[in-house]
Amino acid sequence: MSEWLIVDLSTPVQYVKGVGPARAAMLETKGILTVEDLVGYAPFRYEDRSNTKTIAQLAPGEMATVVATVRTTKLSGFQRRNLGLFEASFTDSSREILMGKWFHGGYLKDVIAPGQKIALYGKIEYDSYSGRFGILHPEFEILTEDEEEGEAALHVGRIVPIYEAAGKITTRVFRKLIYKAIENLPELDEPLPPAVRGRLKLMDRRTAVQQIHFPAAGEDLRLLNAFRSPAQFRLIFEEFFWLECGLALKRSKARKRTGITFELSESARQKIKRMLPFRPTTAQKRVLGEIARDMAEPHPMNRLLQGDVGSGKTVVAAEAAIVAIENGYQVAVLAPTEILATQHYLYFKKLFAGLGYVVILLTGSATAREKSQLKKLAAEGLAHVVIGTHAVLEENVEFKKLGLAVVDEQHRFGVMQRLRLMEKGTHPDVLVMTATPIPRTLALTIYGELDVSILDELPPGRKPIVTKHVTEDKVDLVYSFLKQQVDAGRQAYVVYPVIEESETQAMKAAQKMHKHLSEVVFPGLAVGLLHGRLPSD
Repeated sequence: MSEWLIVDLSTPVQYVKGVGPARAAMLETKGILTVEDLVGYAPFRYEDRSNTKTIAQLAPGEMATVVATVRTTKLSGFQRRNLGLFEASFTDSSREILMGKWFHGGYLKDVIAPGQKIALYGKIEYDSYSGRFGILHPEFEILTEDEEEGEAALHVGRIVPIYEAAGKITTRVFRKLIYKAIENLPELDEPLPPAVRGRLKLMDRRTAVQQIHFPAAGEDLRLLNAFRSPAQFRLIFEEFFWLECGLALKRSKARKRTGITFELSESARQKIKRMLPFRPTTAQKRVLGEIARDMAEPHPMNRLLQGDVGSGKTVVAAEAAIVAIENGYQVAVLAPTEILATQHYLYFKKLFAGLGYVVILLTGSATAREKSQLKKLAAEGLAHVVIGTHAVLEENVEFKKLGLAVVDEQHRFGVMQRLRLMEKGTHPDVLVMTATPIPRTLALTIYGELDVSILDELPPGRKPIVTKHVTEDKVDLVYSFLKQQVDAGRQAYVVYPVIEESETQAMKAAQKMHKHLSEVVFPGLAVGLLHGRLPSD
């Protein structure tokens, strides 16, 4: 390795010429460990710097690249917080002068110095005050001696890739490292089947890797910045191809696993009819049919149930639960928050009131004594339905005969958490519910091992949901609308989004909003506050 030559894609990135141990540590922060990771580190945008001119050739209004030498620099204005105006004058072989200006550019006094050779890129403007051409806030790159002898061509005179920096490794350094890596790479194996490549007219992998970093002259800049150039399309397709292959393998393995064969007995049918609070919609009948067919198969069901709020997902889950219970099995329902778990518990209790099923709620806020009693009911099979939060996943929570696991808002749980729930039974059937509207194709990639059922119809009597998007400056109109609704005898919810890093911060943000609404916006109304850290009462 002493000659710093690239052996293959699996070679540690440290041995790429120009990297070494210190830079390798910086690259590792971006997940770049091997040569393959390095050449796969795609630019996040591109700039067309192919229009390279001397200062004398410039015209106002054009976007151009100029390679010039710094003559003078000057900083004026507020230097304390780097808010000043930084100005530099440049010259080149044409002996004309070009001015560069950067507002809030105080930091540049330690970066740009007289005598440096710099590539400038930006919009050319005529400055009537100085009578010279200038560029306001140009993109710039300082060219070193070795770059002047040939490597400068990586940074100017072409469509240039722009990378996200990694520590002190700037976009310019990335260009050089990736160029060296690709230059020294042997032939790349072609992983895609020839029939697939031929049908979609995809370029070979080596050319695609080369062109996403260093596009050919005349490449369409708009396509590049939309990630739709032929090279980008080829590599994006390859990622999806292997993802889908992996998911297909996962699904075929799941189908070979021995599961529970549930029978949709007459007693189950009768109990479903007795339970239903209203006539099921056509969509609910269709979806229950899909679930019942899956449950009757000898392998575990893995199904995603998608539907808007109010479409009746919980009723469908309750119907599936009856099938499992009538076959002598237990059901677990997992919800991401205590509020949602409690809501499910109350709804299931109401639905199952006349059926003689025991429904219990297991959450983190239950006392040790309560938890012990509830766990005993689950372990001895006396509880037919166990509803809860992450508390259900604890190791000492056991089921006598778990047959169906229902997971609500699946995206709030990790894969390992869902797996822990599965392990509490012998390959139980799984029904995952979500209200997040995901297009079918995206659903298949995110929940790839799941079959998809969609509730696309609201039960009778449900009013259509109207969604409006309003910008921050119109918030008073929203508050006015809320006040009108409350005055008409209705209630309103303000859901504060969790955008903070931690639950505690999110709770504090909600408390702050509650204070603002109750004291400033609606001082005459009763404004309540509800979050996950409140006592269950």
